[in-house]
Parts: sequence; C-alpha cells; structure tokens
Amino acid sequence: MAVPKSKITKSRRGMRRSHDRLKGNTFIEDQDSGELRRPHHIDLKTGMYRGRQILEPTDD
Repeated sequence: MAVPKSKITKSRRGMRRSHDRLKGNTFIEDQDSGELRRPHHIDLKTGMYRGRQILEPTDD
C-alpha cells in the first residue's frame, strides 16, 4: 500500500493545485462586424474566417 514518506504542507499542496482552476473563454472583437468571437474560430453571424467566406451568413 502506498504511504506518503513525509507530510505535504498546505502551501505545497496549494501550489500544486494552483493550475487546476477553470479559466474563462477568451473573446476578441471581430474587425469586420464588431461582434465578439473566439480567436481562430469562424464568425457564425457573417460566416467569415480570415477574410474568406466559409459559411452562408445567418439572417437572425
């Protein structure tokens, strides 16, 4: 059975867990439409990606 050789302090335990938190999504403002979108993703309202028309624009 595995048993720790020495006690892990609260500080060391906290430092190990410091990267386990959830991070919020990053959004950028689209240069053409001004809408918020994820970086490196298609703008679903206009259907544009990197200056090219990929999808048909939606009429919402």
